[in-house]
Amino acid sequence: MSDNQEITNRLIKERRAVETIYQAFSLHNPDLIDEAVTPDWEDIPLAPGQAAGPEGLKPIIRGFIAAFPDVQIVIHDLLQVPGQIAVRAEITGTHQGIFMGIEPTGKFVSIRLHEFHQLNGERITSTWHLEDWFGLFMQLGQFPTVE
Repeated sequence: MSDNQEITNRLIKERRAVETIYQAFSLHNPDLIDEAVTPDWEDIPLAPGQAAGPEGLKPIIRGFIAAFPDVQIVIHDLLQVPGQIAVRAEITGTHQGIFMGIEPTGKFVSIRLHEFHQLNGERITSTWHLEDWFGLFMQLGQFPTVE
């Protein structure tokens, strides 16, 4: 196999891993995370109460699906070099379940998402992410209480 073919194959595998992490939400299948990330994957920053690694993300996905049963994540931009992928995406859904202590509002929301993934040639080894939670709470018309 030529160097170009090897690089192309690596890029395809890495892109597939990144797409799979978002499909875990959209397809309501948290176990897809195991196909996308390494067992020691770092999610930076962790959500409040989130455990490390892929098992720590699965309850987050389940909670999001329960609160927004029609959740979809659409990738708008994906920039890639071998070993690194940057994503600009959008999470949408209708608030039909309790989320961060906020009772269902029935409102359709859109959350902006920016993530930077490090990969090992096949799977994601770490993810730095930033979601627009302030924008979500403005759309819901309320903020979670802080204890």
